[in-house]
Amino acid sequence: MNWYYVEAGQQTGPVSELEFLNLVSMGKIQPNTLVWHEGMANWQPCSVARTAAPAGVPPMDPAQAAAGPSTSAVASGPEVVCAECGKIFSRDNAIQYGTAWICAGCKPIFVQKFKEGAALPTAPIAVEYAGFWIRFGAKMIDGLIFAVILGVPFVIIVLRSAVSGPRSPGFGLGLQLLLQFLSLAVAVGYNTFFLGKFGATLGKMACQLKVVTADGTPLSYLRAFGRAWAEQLSGIVCYIGYIIAAFDGEKRALHDHICNTRVIRK
Repeated sequence: MNWYYVEAGQQTGPVSELEFLNLVSMGKIQPNTLVWHEGMANWQPCSVARTAAPAGVPPMDPAQAAAGPSTSAVASGPEVVCAECGKIFSRDNAIQYGTAWICAGCKPIFVQKFKEGAALPTAPIAVEYAGFWIRFGAKMIDGLIFAVILGVPFVIIVLRSAVSGPRSPGFGLGLQLLLQFLSLAVAVGYNTFFLGKFGATLGKMACQLKVVTADGTPLSYLRAFGRAWAEQLSGIVCYIGYIIAAFDGEKRALHDHICNTRVIRK
């Protein structure tokens, strides 16, 4: 079915349903623009005509009609999720169709599906980055897990040492170095495994968070390994590497900047 619309007092068209939807999304056709398609008795405002639109063209709700096209599925952030590939893109590099966003790479596939009569997809409108405090909570949970993993063997070593009698002066230093080495090994191994396998540590899982790359894809084990080491740097510099997440637009800590990752809410 083809659509016609009035632009600058002149009849324009015909345009396909997909082209019509694109014009509405871009704001070229506004709620009060007169439109017509085969089967309509008279020209009607777009907000009225789309209420009874043909299949494949989402109707305009009353709130949208009153506020105009700028309120249509407004994203709360600068990035959106492509409904086809599921990756994250800037809103400037994506096109909105109804409630869905389609990246430039997926547009030809989406257009072909639409022509074949496939249903219009829906997708999350915006990516919600995890803020500082929710990440802090996830880190606290992971810290408790570390305490259990490292605390049990440490207590056993200390108790056995006490039973065995006095030790040389270097024993305490050696024990401290061993504990530091184990802490580092456990932290790197823990983060590498869980981020590479599940995209989240146990603490992040509990807080419904996930670590992804800049384009929204899961982390590889290699990137997870690199991020685990980069996170050690965030802690070495007086934890400033963690604190900067509170002031970053995408809530990135230092290790997120280094490895080009994002922590998002599921």
